[in-house]
This record gives sequence, structure tokens and C-alpha cells, in this order.
Amino acid sequence: VQLQAYGGGLVQAGGSLRLSCAPSGRTLSRYAMGWFRQAPGTEREFVGAISWSGGSSYYADSVKGRFTISRDNAKNTVYLQMNSLKPEDTAVYYCAAVRSSNSNYYYTNSRSYGFWGQGTQVTVSS
Repeated sequence: VQLQAYGGGLVQAGGSLRLSCAPSGRTLSRYAMGWFRQAPGTEREFVGAISWSGGSSYYADSVKGRFTISRDNAKNTVYLQMNSLKPEDTAVYYCAAVRSSNSNYYYTNSRSYGFWGQGTQVTVSS
């Protein structure tokens, strides 16, 4: 599965962005999805994840209450809605996919994911 993440950009603190992730050439049905981010000089960190049914999701404490993951399986797209952005949210954001037999299971460990997008830059200015 080749994933394409897009929607990043420059936004002021307190603003919002919506990232999208879509595959090329394959459906995301039965793939649990995750979002990760990596700031310069840091390791890649978990942001949030959603099951392939869309019925379960989980977020890192740092984004809980501000970010929301959703998916539209009919449009074959996963979204990361980011509100109340902070300068510390500045990073390259990656979407990732893992085929899952459990429709309500999500994955928080990056090692669980076999497919990754190329990343999209999010910059939040103070």
C-alpha cells in the first residue's frame, strides 16, 4: 500500500489544519491507520490511531482533546483534524497503515505498521 499524506502547511498558534491520507491503488478497508509525527532532532512519536471500522481510536496525551482521527472508507481516506494548534505540534506528520483482522483494534506502536506515507510538514508559528 502506497500512502499519500497531504494537507500540511503553516498556521498560527490556535489555528486548525486537517491532514488527509489516501492510498494509491488499493483500498484502506481492513487497514487500521495511525498518525505519527517527527520534529527535527527527535524520534518519531505516536499521535493517534483508528481501527479499520472507525469504531475505536486512541490519542497521545499531548494531543488528546485537540486532535481527532476519522475515516471515510467510502472515500478511502483517513483524516487528522488538528485544532488549537501549538508551536510544539510543529513536525512532519506521517500516516501509516496495518492490515488488521480485528475491526475494532488500533495500534499505537510504530513497529506494528507496515506501510507509511511520505509525510507532510506542519508548522505552527507563535
